[in-house]
Amino acid sequence: MLEEYARFPLFRTVGIDSSFYAPPTEETLRAYAEHLPPGFPCVSKVWNQLTVHTFTQLQDRARAGQQNSDFLNPDVFVEAVYEPYRRYFADHAGPFVFEFQAIGRASGMSPERFAGRLDEFFSAIPRDAMYGVEIRNEEFLTPMYFAVLREHGVAHVFNSWTRMPPIGAQLDLPGAVSGPFIVARALLRPGRTYDEAVDAFAPYDRIQDPSPDLRDDLLRLIQTAVRTRIPAYLLVNNRAEGSAPLTVAEVLRMLPEAA
Repeated sequence: MLEEYARFPLFRTVGIDSSFYAPPTEETLRAYAEHLPPGFPCVSKVWNQLTVHTFTQLQDRARAGQQNSDFLNPDVFVEAVYEPYRRYFADHAGPFVFEFQAIGRASGMSPERFAGRLDEFFSAIPRDAMYGVEIRNEEFLTPMYFAVLREHGVAHVFNSWTRMPPIGAQLDLPGAVSGPFIVARALLRPGRTYDEAVDAFAPYDRIQDPSPDLRDDLLRLIQTAVRTRIPAYLLVNNRAEGSAPLTVAEVLRMLPEAA
């Protein structure tokens, strides 16, 4: 299926989500590479062992309520993620996305402390890879956060998600394009939960809830990338409108050259 996907002209990248739950093995990375054309880039989520701050019942019942000692541990990242990709998947390694699920206020993680931890982490890992940070806490969208990302050439991942501002509102923030490339993940319409979208949209064979605002935001990201001459990696989920391929096709029709 990956080989068939990569042949489709509208698809120039793919998001690897399974790597969020465990780092891909050597065998998995080799198998992916065998079925991709040369140079086809993949956007890979980073293992959540590095991005979970405090464990929840859903993540780890035995450690629920405990802080994660591997949170933003550069040694774990290099050994478990960076090195295997460098050895077995270098020709297809696009941006690594560090997805930070919502961090509760009780954790003591303030916006300033979060930005500081990012600064420490990105100062300690190799700089020859592409990195993006996706957050689920609106209050973390501070000038300090964007300044840290910019200092390290890390992209803020524009995300359309339940409790985040729309992509366009994120793009309007000063310094939001913080890296030498753009990454976006159109996941859910703000205000809608994942379970609600699954119930409403399965089996994802047609657009069921068109979102002109989301399409406009994706178009703005494309225009920003063209204007600034940087690559853009735009990932669309079936739960955004009901069918990711059809959403991609609709955004393509909005491009001036497609008229």
